[in-house]
Amino acid sequence: MTATRNRRKQTQSLQERLAAFAENARERALSLPPGKERELLLQRAKQNEVTSNLTDWLSGPVCPRRGG
Repeated sequence: MTATRNRRKQTQSLQERLAAFAENARERALSLPPGKERELLLQRAKQNEVTSNLTDWLSGPVCPRRGG
């Protein structure tokens, strides 16, 4: 039996999806009382922001190496 792949055409860039998830997670976290679930949502939002920034940095123009 062969498993079929779930292929989906992405309509947004990775950075846009990460930013949207982070914003949504922050909004949900702010509506929750202090606790573990709220902290997890805030942590995931922060991780998505960092991932988005790293992706931008890695996909940017390559800087020539300095020195030898």
